[in-house]
Amino acid sequence: MSSAPAPFVAETERTPGHTHVLLITTGSVASVKAPLIVEELLRYENVKIEVVATKPSLVFYDADAVRRAGVRVWTDADEWPAAYKIGDPILHIELRRWADIVLIAPCSANTLSKIAHGVCDNLATSLMRALAPTTPTYLFPAMNTLMYEHPLTAEHLRVVRDVVKYHVVGPIGKLLACGDIGIGAMTEWRDIVRVVVDEFGLARADA
Repeated sequence: MSSAPAPFVAETERTPGHTHVLLITTGSVASVKAPLIVEELLRYENVKIEVVATKPSLVFYDADAVRRAGVRVWTDADEWPAAYKIGDPILHIELRRWADIVLIAPCSANTLSKIAHGVCDNLATSLMRALAPTTPTYLFPAMNTLMYEHPLTAEHLRVVRDVVKYHVVGPIGKLLACGDIGIGAMTEWRDIVRVVVDEFGLARADA
């Protein structure tokens, strides 16, 4: 009989001299870019990646494609396994201890609202609530233009920027997946990778 996989423990999963990138994907069609972000980051030296995916985000990309690149994709089902007992490692705590940088790409209107209000109803939002304020954290909003222009969005962004002190990058204007043209698209995926490269001075492995 096969044994259950060992729990994720930051202390044993962190590798000295490496940059540990935590990518969170949420329920926006821009999550389709997640495999590209992962693939490109892995072209740099000494980079380790973990992905946390909300259930809606997995509509837009194949988690197995990411796993085939050697990167784990964590979901709500991994947070509290049936075998959990008091004293076992808690996944959202271990992942936040592991991360050197957190990217929410894309950050949907729903997840943005949850973060601004301190909601902890899934693995991603629980992790964000537990995140140390010293961890560089970047949100890349992606939503329909009218959702972005809604007055509540401006308030949520104010809280995220001014109270929680996260970096907000984008959105940008383009033809959106819904067919509208306007502001609301996620920052280009190569520019998201560039944020990590510049933050840590990463060097290409194939240079």
